[in-house]
Amino acid sequence: MTTLPAPHARTTPVHRGPRMWALLLVLAGNMLIDALEVSIVLVALPTIAADLELTPWGVQWIMSGFALGFAAVLLLGPRVTARWGRRRVFLIALLVFTVASVVGGLTDSAVLLVVTRVIKGMCAALTAPTGLAIITTTLPDGPRQRRAVAVYSLFGAAGFTIGVLLSGGLTGVDWMWTFLAPAPVAFLLLVLGLRFIPRDPAHRSAPPVFARRLLRNGPLVRAAVCAAGLNGAYLGLLVLVGFQGHHVMGWSSWQTAVALLPACLPLAVSVPFSARMVERFGTPRLIALGALTPVVGQLFYLADPAPGRYVTTLLPALLLVGLGFVFAFAALNMQAASAVEPGERGMAIPLYQTAVQSGAVVMLPTVAVLLTAYDEYRVALAAIAVAGTAGLSAALPGLRKAKTGVPG
Repeated sequence: MTTLPAPHARTTPVHRGPRMWALLLVLAGNMLIDALEVSIVLVALPTIAADLELTPWGVQWIMSGFALGFAAVLLLGPRVTARWGRRRVFLIALLVFTVASVVGGLTDSAVLLVVTRVIKGMCAALTAPTGLAIITTTLPDGPRQRRAVAVYSLFGAAGFTIGVLLSGGLTGVDWMWTFLAPAPVAFLLLVLGLRFIPRDPAHRSAPPVFARRLLRNGPLVRAAVCAAGLNGAYLGLLVLVGFQGHHVMGWSSWQTAVALLPACLPLAVSVPFSARMVERFGTPRLIALGALTPVVGQLFYLADPAPGRYVTTLLPALLLVGLGFVFAFAALNMQAASAVEPGERGMAIPLYQTAVQSGAVVMLPTVAVLLTAYDEYRVALAAIAVAGTAGLSAALPGLRKAKTGVPG
């Protein structure tokens, strides 16, 4: 999930023309590889587990390590950029990301693989929100800025889908390529960033201060809890299907990647229209609907998770899960941003995003433990449905308040 703009001090404006588009290419390209990193090892996990003799519990840390690193640094990001400057932080984080990708692609040590993934998650926690901040402070308010943010968001949504496809394709060659592949792209973006990212102003703004009252902000907390449940259940289901496809259905890595597309492609296609959906239906309705449809899909699959029933059982479940993100993705981001005063968004948005990543940090190990402890998949699937139901429970009070005319 991408963040929405937060207020920052203005930097040197970027004028129209090739330089503006080059800057947007660097920032949106980085957002793409940050989102890609979430899913690029997804299909590879069963193969990595077999090669390195790991259980699902052991191998899942390669995926959840990225979310852990991301969540650990998000709340510190605003202070780091306020202290060192957005340009410097962005470029250093991109350099470290590149090095970690190379190291991860050249090792077969499970511990080192997890360490590099944690480091890359920490780097993404700095570059993703910083890239958005650079866009909103170098482009003037208005149509140009809105178009740039739309492109940035589209690249982020597309990155997850591209990561799934790359995971399927590269695993068939050698799973180590799933770790190495982002390195040349990140290095190219680093070189271009040195040229096109504008320098920070001499006088930087003070870092935002975390206010405890944010934790008492009902709309913000509900959006955070709902997003955590939605994201955790979503990634947990995809990991479960990946192992089930590999071990039970006998799918190749490419077949698994294609089978998962219905759960991720709808969001990438719908992002350009998400703002209009929010304007028409409002955030509470979309959030509630977006939390409901994945739970329906999870329960539908739980009722008959029989091997080989892709078209009649798994496909409808994945479509319902993907539809949930179509409804709730932008609405959750917008509710988190609009729930607080503009001056508090610099800390509220990272708080919300930390909750999103925490959902994955909790659910991926939970699913892996259950897959390791039980021979069949129903117990892990039931846990995923519980997480999705928790997210739905957080969304319903907002819907009731909206019906009575109470904000949030």
